[in-house]
Amino acid sequence: MRDVYVVGVGMSKFGEVWRRSLRQLFVDAASTAIKDSGVDHLDSLYVGCMSSGMFVQQEHISALCADYLGMAGIPATRVESACASGGISFRQAFLEVGSGVSDIVMAAGVEKMTDVDGDGATAALAGAADQEYEVFHGATFPGLYAMMAHAHMAKYGTTSEMLAAVAVKNHHNGSMNPVAQYPFEITVEGVLNSVMVADPLHILDCSPITDGAAAVIVTSEEVGKKLGKPCIKVLGSGLATDSMALAQRADLTTIKAATIAADRAFKMAGKKLSDVQFAEVHDCFTIAELMVLESIGLYEPGKAGPAAQAGETALDGKFPINPSGGLKSKGHPVGATGVAQVVEIYKQLTGQAEGGRQIPGSPKIGMAHNMGGSGASSVVHIMEVA
Repeated sequence: MRDVYVVGVGMSKFGEVWRRSLRQLFVDAASTAIKDSGVDHLDSLYVGCMSSGMFVQQEHISALCADYLGMAGIPATRVESACASGGISFRQAFLEVGSGVSDIVMAAGVEKMTDVDGDGATAALAGAADQEYEVFHGATFPGLYAMMAHAHMAKYGTTSEMLAAVAVKNHHNGSMNPVAQYPFEITVEGVLNSVMVADPLHILDCSPITDGAAAVIVTSEEVGKKLGKPCIKVLGSGLATDSMALAQRADLTTIKAATIAADRAFKMAGKKLSDVQFAEVHDCFTIAELMVLESIGLYEPGKAGPAAQAGETALDGKFPINPSGGLKSKGHPVGATGVAQVVEIYKQLTGQAEGGRQIPGSPKIGMAHNMGGSGASSVVHIMEVA
């Protein structure tokens, strides 16, 4: 494969965006990415989107997005892998450019989730779980992650205070992100006293329902250098799957797909985790962040919780996690999340992170982990400053 670069990024505002439709959110992010990169055309487009049919009754969005971007005629493909849709959209763009098929490809993600009520959103998101063995019997995603949290607590002594430390840290980072849905600080006491959603997960342990879009421009090395813009190099990509139903997994306290995806990404990159300075990981619930950090090998099983309490994953810690604010504070428009993670990696590596959340020490290599459902799919990317 030839070398692949990210040369421009764009995001819409994340949140409850009542006056922008799905197509408008996509155009907001996509047009910003095009302007940021300086490209004058696209060879191809990938759009990550989990469930536009259930959220806004609109399928066939690849053609729709190309048309409303003013680029009808280009190849356009929708990518779906639940909450990992955006990350795999980026992977497909990486593979297309790396193979030599195209020189300039947009990887985007979008979701408009607040046009339905809470029950409608719950039903749409439940499509990422096992319908016959989980959803039919009443399981929801807070419930599934609550079971994972209880298993982790029972096996390793993880506490609610450790989970709360993740939320507090991510809200601190998100308070400095101008596009974040919830850009405010919270406290451990506030998390523990917030409404219980699915024991032991409080509402402040959960990522929100979000509208939003993100886009990045992926190019060959030749195009990237000609543009003369800040750019980063994509070193490796790894994708893996696991059993969807929790009951079919050997261990509820680890994310096997994350382990495999990370191993594959590092093998392709020719790097080790010790070469990486920071990461964006999938914190749909606070327990998810801890389990992912253990699954990718950053911490031994049961040690991520104490590390979060000790500040090791803070912006000024030894391995910053989710400098964007993560899904918890920045928001989680499920189809856009994986691309938004790449946007943050790009900003951190090129020294463009806004609001005072730039990681100290000019990081050189970053990692993005995006996960679908309760971990049935995971995609990991390793990137370095060019």
